[in-house]
Amino acid sequence: MTLANPRSPALGTAAGLLLGYAVDALVGDPRRGHPVAAFGRLAGWAERRTYASRRGAGVVHSGLLVGGSVLLGLALGRAPGGPATRVVVTAAATWAVLGGRSLRREASILAGQLEAGDLAAARAQVTHLVGRDPSRLDADELARACVESVAENTSDAVVAPLLWGALAGVPGLLAYRAANTLDAMVGHRSERYLRFGWASARLDDLLNLGPARIAGLLAAVAAPLVGGSPGAALVAVRRDAGRHPSPNAGVVEAAFAGALGVRLGGVNVYAGEVEDRGTLGDGRAVEVADVQRAVRLSRAVSLLSLVVAVGLTAVVGRFPWDPLTRSRDGRGLSVTRGPARHRVSGSQGGTP
Repeated sequence: MTLANPRSPALGTAAGLLLGYAVDALVGDPRRGHPVAAFGRLAGWAERRTYASRRGAGVVHSGLLVGGSVLLGLALGRAPGGPATRVVVTAAATWAVLGGRSLRREASILAGQLEAGDLAAARAQVTHLVGRDPSRLDADELARACVESVAENTSDAVVAPLLWGALAGVPGLLAYRAANTLDAMVGHRSERYLRFGWASARLDDLLNLGPARIAGLLAAVAAPLVGGSPGAALVAVRRDAGRHPSPNAGVVEAAFAGALGVRLGGVNVYAGEVEDRGTLGDGRAVEVADVQRAVRLSRAVSLLSLVVAVGLTAVVGRFPWDPLTRSRDGRGLSVTRGPARHRVSGSQGGTP
Protein backbone atom coordinates (compact mmCIF):
# COMPACT_ATOMS: atom_id res chain seq x y z
CA MET A 1 0.00 0.00 0.00
CA THR A 2 1.19 3.48 -0.81
CA LEU A 3 1.00 6.40 1.54
CA ALA A 4 -1.48 9.11 0.62
CA ASN A 5 -1.06 12.70 1.64
CA PRO A 6 -2.39 12.64 5.22
CA ARG A 7 -3.76 16.17 4.91
CA SER A 8 -5.63 16.02 1.63
CA PRO A 9 -8.85 14.30 2.79
CA ALA A 10 -9.30 16.69 5.71
CA LEU A 11 -8.42 19.69 3.58
CA GLY A 12 -10.78 18.54 0.84
CA THR A 13 -13.64 18.13 3.32
CA ALA A 14 -12.96 21.51 4.92
CA ALA A 15 -12.77 23.25 1.54
CA GLY A 16 -15.98 21.53 0.42
CA LEU A 17 -17.83 22.59 3.57
CA LEU A 18 -16.65 26.19 3.14
CA LEU A 19 -17.62 26.30 -0.53
CA GLY A 20 -20.99 24.63 0.03
CA TYR A 21 -21.78 27.01 2.89
CA ALA A 22 -20.87 29.99 0.69
CA VAL A 23 -23.15 28.78 -2.11
CA ASP A 24 -26.04 28.32 0.32
CA ALA A 25 -25.43 31.79 1.81
CA LEU A 26 -25.36 33.43 -1.62
CA VAL A 27 -27.92 31.38 -3.55
CA GLY A 28 -30.04 29.45 -1.08
CA ASP A 29 -32.30 26.58 -2.08
CA PRO A 30 -33.35 26.12 -5.71
CA ARG A 31 -37.01 26.87 -6.41
CA ARG A 32 -37.36 23.63 -8.34
CA GLY A 33 -35.60 20.30 -8.37
CA HIS A 34 -34.24 20.43 -4.84
CA PRO A 35 -32.46 17.16 -3.94
CA VAL A 36 -34.16 17.02 -0.54
CA ALA A 37 -37.56 17.33 -2.21
CA ALA A 38 -36.59 14.47 -4.51
CA PHE A 39 -35.62 12.41 -1.47
CA GLY A 40 -38.99 13.25 0.08
CA ARG A 41 -40.79 11.90 -2.96
CA LEU A 42 -38.70 8.74 -2.80
CA ALA A 43 -39.48 8.39 0.90
CA GLY A 44 -43.20 8.77 0.18
CA TRP A 45 -42.97 6.06 -2.47
CA ALA A 46 -41.12 3.79 -0.04
CA GLU A 47 -43.64 4.44 2.73
CA ARG A 48 -46.47 3.16 0.56
CA ARG A 49 -44.60 -0.14 0.32
CA THR A 50 -43.17 -0.50 3.82
CA TYR A 51 -45.90 1.00 6.00
CA ALA A 52 -47.40 -1.00 8.83
CA SER A 53 -48.41 0.17 12.27
CA ARG A 54 -45.39 -1.53 13.82
CA ARG A 55 -42.04 -0.30 15.03
CA GLY A 56 -40.29 -3.00 13.03
CA ALA A 57 -41.72 -1.68 9.79
CA GLY A 58 -40.49 1.78 10.68
CA VAL A 59 -37.03 0.44 11.41
CA VAL A 60 -36.95 -1.12 7.93
CA HIS A 61 -38.22 2.09 6.33
CA SER A 62 -35.68 4.31 8.06
CA GLY A 63 -32.87 1.81 7.62
CA LEU A 64 -33.39 1.46 3.89
CA LEU A 65 -33.54 5.19 3.22
CA VAL A 66 -30.82 6.37 5.59
CA GLY A 67 -28.63 3.40 4.72
CA GLY A 68 -29.17 4.10 1.04
CA SER A 69 -28.07 7.70 1.61
CA VAL A 70 -24.86 6.47 3.24
CA LEU A 71 -24.16 4.19 0.27
CA LEU A 72 -24.81 7.04 -2.13
CA GLY A 73 -22.41 9.23 -0.17
CA LEU A 74 -19.76 6.53 -0.26
CA ALA A 75 -20.20 6.13 -4.00
CA LEU A 76 -19.91 9.87 -4.56
CA GLY A 77 -16.84 9.97 -2.36
CA ARG A 78 -15.18 7.38 -4.61
CA ALA A 79 -15.78 9.43 -7.75
CA PRO A 80 -12.64 9.62 -9.90
CA GLY A 81 -10.81 12.90 -10.29
CA GLY A 82 -8.65 13.34 -7.21
CA PRO A 83 -8.76 16.07 -4.53
CA ALA A 84 -10.56 18.60 -6.72
CA THR A 85 -13.43 16.21 -7.25
CA ARG A 86 -13.60 15.59 -3.52
CA VAL A 87 -13.97 19.31 -2.89
CA VAL A 88 -16.68 19.73 -5.54
CA VAL A 89 -18.68 16.70 -4.40
CA THR A 90 -18.48 17.75 -0.76
CA ALA A 91 -19.47 21.32 -1.66
CA ALA A 92 -22.46 20.13 -3.71
CA ALA A 93 -23.64 17.85 -0.91
CA THR A 94 -23.17 20.61 1.67
CA TRP A 95 -25.17 23.07 -0.40
CA ALA A 96 -27.91 20.48 -0.95
CA VAL A 97 -28.43 19.76 2.75
CA LEU A 98 -28.04 23.25 4.22
CA GLY A 99 -31.03 25.56 4.59
CA GLY A 100 -29.68 28.63 6.35
CA ARG A 101 -30.40 31.26 3.73
CA SER A 102 -33.89 29.96 3.05
CA LEU A 103 -34.69 29.87 6.77
CA ARG A 104 -33.58 33.45 7.29
CA ARG A 105 -35.37 34.59 4.12
CA GLU A 106 -38.69 33.09 5.22
CA ALA A 107 -38.33 34.64 8.67
CA SER A 108 -37.47 38.05 7.23
CA ILE A 109 -40.51 37.95 4.94
CA LEU A 110 -42.69 37.25 7.97
CA ALA A 111 -41.06 40.10 9.88
CA GLY A 112 -41.87 42.52 7.06
CA GLN A 113 -45.49 41.40 6.97
CA LEU A 114 -45.85 41.80 10.72
CA GLU A 115 -44.22 45.23 10.65
CA ALA A 116 -46.72 46.24 7.94
CA GLY A 117 -49.62 44.93 10.05
CA ASP A 118 -50.66 42.36 7.43
CA LEU A 119 -51.77 39.55 9.76
CA ALA A 120 -53.46 37.54 7.01
CA ALA A 121 -50.26 37.35 4.98
CA ALA A 122 -48.20 36.66 8.11
CA ARG A 123 -50.48 33.78 9.12
CA ALA A 124 -50.04 32.23 5.70
CA GLN A 125 -46.28 32.85 5.74
CA VAL A 126 -45.71 31.29 9.15
CA THR A 127 -46.93 27.93 7.84
CA HIS A 128 -43.66 27.79 5.87
CA LEU A 129 -41.87 27.64 9.19
CA VAL A 130 -44.06 25.89 11.76
CA GLY A 131 -46.67 23.18 12.03
CA ARG A 132 -49.01 24.88 14.48
CA ASP A 133 -52.43 26.36 13.67
CA PRO A 134 -51.87 30.09 13.01
CA SER A 135 -55.52 31.09 12.51
CA ARG A 136 -55.93 32.66 15.95
CA LEU A 137 -52.39 33.90 16.54
CA ASP A 138 -51.86 37.62 16.98
CA ALA A 139 -48.74 39.47 15.81
CA ASP A 140 -46.67 38.72 18.89
CA GLU A 141 -47.64 35.03 18.89
CA LEU A 142 -46.72 34.80 15.21
CA ALA A 143 -43.39 36.40 16.08
CA ARG A 144 -42.85 33.86 18.88
CA ALA A 145 -43.58 30.98 16.52
CA CYS A 146 -41.09 32.38 14.04
CA VAL A 147 -38.33 32.89 16.61
CA GLU A 148 -38.79 29.32 17.87
CA SER A 149 -38.57 27.97 14.33
CA VAL A 150 -35.47 30.03 13.57
CA ALA A 151 -33.82 28.69 16.73
CA GLU A 152 -34.59 25.01 16.12
CA ASN A 153 -33.90 25.08 12.40
CA THR A 154 -30.60 26.90 12.83
CA SER A 155 -29.48 23.73 14.57
CA ASP A 156 -31.30 21.26 12.28
CA ALA A 157 -30.60 22.94 8.94
CA VAL A 158 -27.13 24.39 9.50
CA VAL A 159 -25.22 23.34 12.62
CA ALA A 160 -26.00 19.62 12.57
CA PRO A 161 -25.31 18.98 8.87
CA LEU A 162 -22.03 20.92 9.02
CA LEU A 163 -20.85 18.94 12.03
CA TRP A 164 -21.84 15.59 10.51
CA GLY A 165 -20.13 16.62 7.31
CA ALA A 166 -16.97 17.39 9.27
CA LEU A 167 -17.14 14.04 11.05
CA ALA A 168 -18.10 11.79 8.14
CA GLY A 169 -17.87 13.73 4.89
CA VAL A 170 -20.45 13.25 2.16
CA PRO A 171 -22.03 10.12 3.72
CA GLY A 172 -22.51 12.07 6.95
CA LEU A 173 -24.11 15.01 5.17
CA LEU A 174 -26.56 12.86 3.21
CA ALA A 175 -27.38 10.47 6.05
CA TYR A 176 -28.11 13.32 8.46
CA ARG A 177 -30.42 15.10 6.02
CA ALA A 178 -32.18 11.82 5.21
CA ALA A 179 -32.80 11.09 8.89
CA ASN A 180 -33.98 14.63 9.60
CA THR A 181 -36.32 14.62 6.61
CA LEU A 182 -37.80 11.26 7.59
CA ASP A 183 -38.43 12.58 11.10
CA ALA A 184 -40.34 15.51 9.62
CA MET A 185 -42.37 13.17 7.42
CA VAL A 186 -43.22 10.29 9.76
CA GLY A 187 -41.84 11.13 13.21
CA HIS A 188 -45.20 12.27 14.54
CA ARG A 189 -47.25 11.15 17.52
CA SER A 190 -50.36 10.72 15.37
CA GLU A 191 -52.27 7.46 15.25
CA ARG A 192 -50.77 6.55 11.88
CA TYR A 193 -47.14 7.24 12.78
CA LEU A 194 -46.90 6.58 16.51
CA ARG A 195 -45.27 3.18 15.92
CA PHE A 196 -44.12 3.40 12.30
CA GLY A 197 -42.37 6.72 12.86
CA TRP A 198 -40.70 5.74 16.14
CA ALA A 199 -37.40 4.68 14.56
CA SER A 200 -37.10 7.82 12.43
CA ALA A 201 -37.86 10.06 15.40
CA ARG A 202 -35.38 8.32 17.68
CA LEU A 203 -32.64 8.33 15.05
CA ASP A 204 -33.11 12.05 14.48
CA ASP A 205 -32.98 12.65 18.24
CA LEU A 206 -29.75 10.68 18.46
CA LEU A 207 -28.06 12.45 15.55
CA ASN A 208 -28.96 15.86 16.99
CA LEU A 209 -27.90 15.28 20.59
CA GLY A 210 -24.43 16.77 20.09
CA PRO A 211 -25.21 19.40 17.44
CA ALA A 212 -28.11 20.88 19.40
CA ARG A 213 -25.93 21.41 22.45
CA ILE A 214 -23.15 22.92 20.37
CA ALA A 215 -25.74 25.21 18.75
CA GLY A 216 -26.94 26.26 22.21
CA LEU A 217 -23.40 27.03 23.30
CA LEU A 218 -22.74 29.03 20.13
CA ALA A 219 -25.95 31.00 20.70
CA ALA A 220 -24.62 31.92 24.12
CA VAL A 221 -21.27 32.99 22.62
CA ALA A 222 -23.07 35.13 20.02
CA ALA A 223 -25.57 36.66 22.47
CA PRO A 224 -23.75 40.02 22.78
CA LEU A 225 -24.22 40.55 19.03
CA VAL A 226 -27.98 40.89 19.63
CA GLY A 227 -27.71 42.77 22.90
CA GLY A 228 -27.95 39.66 25.03
CA SER A 229 -25.97 37.95 27.75
CA PRO A 230 -24.07 34.67 27.35
CA GLY A 231 -24.75 33.90 31.00
CA ALA A 232 -28.50 34.36 30.56
CA ALA A 233 -28.46 31.98 27.60
CA LEU A 234 -26.59 29.30 29.55
CA VAL A 235 -28.85 29.70 32.58
CA ALA A 236 -31.93 29.32 30.39
CA VAL A 237 -30.56 26.11 28.88
CA ARG A 238 -29.68 24.60 32.23
CA ARG A 239 -32.95 25.59 33.88
CA ASP A 240 -35.53 25.35 31.08
CA ALA A 241 -34.43 23.04 28.26
CA GLY A 242 -35.85 19.95 29.99
CA ARG A 243 -39.35 21.45 29.98
CA HIS A 244 -39.58 21.06 26.21
CA PRO A 245 -40.82 17.68 24.91
CA SER A 246 -37.90 17.45 22.47
CA PRO A 247 -34.50 16.60 24.01
CA ASN A 248 -32.81 18.79 21.38
CA ALA A 249 -35.16 21.58 20.31
CA GLY A 250 -35.55 22.61 23.96
CA VAL A 251 -31.81 23.23 24.27
CA VAL A 252 -31.57 25.51 21.23
CA GLU A 253 -34.82 27.36 21.89
CA ALA A 254 -33.88 27.97 25.51
CA ALA A 255 -30.47 29.27 24.43
CA PHE A 256 -32.06 31.66 21.92
CA ALA A 257 -34.60 32.78 24.53
CA GLY A 258 -31.85 33.61 27.01
CA ALA A 259 -29.65 35.25 24.38
CA LEU A 260 -32.52 37.41 23.11
CA GLY A 261 -33.86 38.15 26.59
CA VAL A 262 -37.32 36.85 25.71
CA ARG A 263 -39.74 34.12 26.73
CA LEU A 264 -40.38 31.24 24.32
CA GLY A 265 -42.48 28.11 24.56
CA GLY A 266 -45.94 27.86 26.05
CA VAL A 267 -49.19 26.50 24.66
CA ASN A 268 -49.50 25.71 20.96
CA VAL A 269 -52.22 24.07 18.87
CA TYR A 270 -51.31 21.33 16.38
CA ALA A 271 -54.08 19.91 14.19
CA GLY A 272 -56.64 20.72 16.85
CA GLU A 273 -54.57 19.28 19.71
CA VAL A 274 -53.31 21.59 22.46
CA GLU A 275 -49.74 21.05 23.64
CA ASP A 276 -47.92 22.84 26.44
CA ARG A 277 -44.22 23.07 25.62
CA GLY A 278 -43.15 24.72 28.84
CA THR A 279 -41.70 28.19 29.31
CA LEU A 280 -38.18 28.80 28.05
CA GLY A 281 -36.38 31.88 29.32
CA ASP A 282 -37.53 34.42 31.89
CA GLY A 283 -37.45 37.59 29.80
CA ARG A 284 -40.29 39.60 28.31
CA ALA A 285 -42.78 38.30 25.77
CA VAL A 286 -41.60 38.12 22.16
CA GLU A 287 -42.30 41.20 20.04
CA VAL A 288 -42.30 41.67 16.28
CA ALA A 289 -38.87 43.36 16.36
CA ASP A 290 -37.37 40.21 17.89
CA VAL A 291 -37.76 38.27 14.65
CA GLN A 292 -34.95 40.17 12.94
CA ARG A 293 -32.84 39.86 16.10
CA ALA A 294 -33.34 36.09 15.92
CA VAL A 295 -32.33 36.15 12.26
CA ARG A 296 -29.09 37.95 13.16
CA LEU A 297 -28.42 35.48 15.96
CA SER A 298 -29.06 32.59 13.58
CA ARG A 299 -26.57 34.00 11.08
CA ALA A 300 -23.93 34.37 13.80
CA VAL A 301 -24.49 30.85 15.13
CA SER A 302 -24.30 29.48 11.59
CA LEU A 303 -20.96 31.19 10.91
CA LEU A 304 -19.55 30.03 14.23
CA SER A 305 -20.65 26.47 13.50
CA LEU A 306 -18.82 26.63 10.18
CA VAL A 307 -15.64 27.57 12.04
CA VAL A 308 -16.19 24.68 14.45
CA ALA A 309 -16.84 22.25 11.59
CA VAL A 310 -13.71 23.30 9.68
CA GLY A 311 -11.67 22.93 12.86
CA LEU A 312 -13.24 19.54 13.48
CA THR A 313 -12.08 18.28 10.10
CA ALA A 314 -8.49 18.90 11.20
CA VAL A 315 -9.06 16.93 14.41
CA VAL A 316 -10.80 14.05 12.65
CA GLY A 317 -8.10 14.08 9.99
CA ARG A 318 -5.55 12.97 12.60
CA PHE A 319 -7.17 9.54 12.75
CA PRO A 320 -7.10 6.81 10.08
CA TRP A 321 -10.82 6.92 9.36
CA ASP A 322 -10.84 7.47 5.62
CA PRO A 323 -12.06 4.34 3.77
CA LEU A 324 -12.44 6.22 0.50
CA THR A 325 -8.93 7.22 -0.48
CA ARG A 326 -7.37 4.32 -2.37
CA SER A 327 -3.78 3.84 -3.35
CA ARG A 328 -2.80 5.04 -6.81
CA ASP A 329 -2.07 1.52 -7.96
CA GLY A 330 -5.60 0.46 -6.98
CA ARG A 331 -4.45 -2.48 -4.85
CA GLY A 332 -6.17 -1.43 -1.69
CA LEU A 333 -6.83 1.30 0.79
CA SER A 334 -4.07 3.81 1.23
CA VAL A 335 -2.82 4.69 4.67
CA THR A 336 -4.32 8.09 5.44
CA ARG A 337 -5.28 10.18 8.39
CA GLY A 338 -8.41 11.64 6.84
CA PRO A 339 -12.04 11.37 7.84
CA ALA A 340 -14.44 8.83 6.41
CA ARG A 341 -16.42 10.48 3.66
CA HIS A 342 -19.48 10.88 4.76
CA ARG A 343 -36.60 23.02 5.87
CA VAL A 344 -37.25 20.65 7.72
CA SER A 345 -37.18 20.24 11.41
CA GLY A 346 -37.82 17.14 13.43
CA SER A 347 -41.41 16.72 14.43
CA GLN A 348 -41.22 14.21 17.27
CA GLY A 349 -41.77 16.84 19.88
CA GLY A 350 -39.51 19.21 17.98
CA THR A 351 -41.54 21.01 15.32
CA PRO A 352 -42.19 24.59 16.52
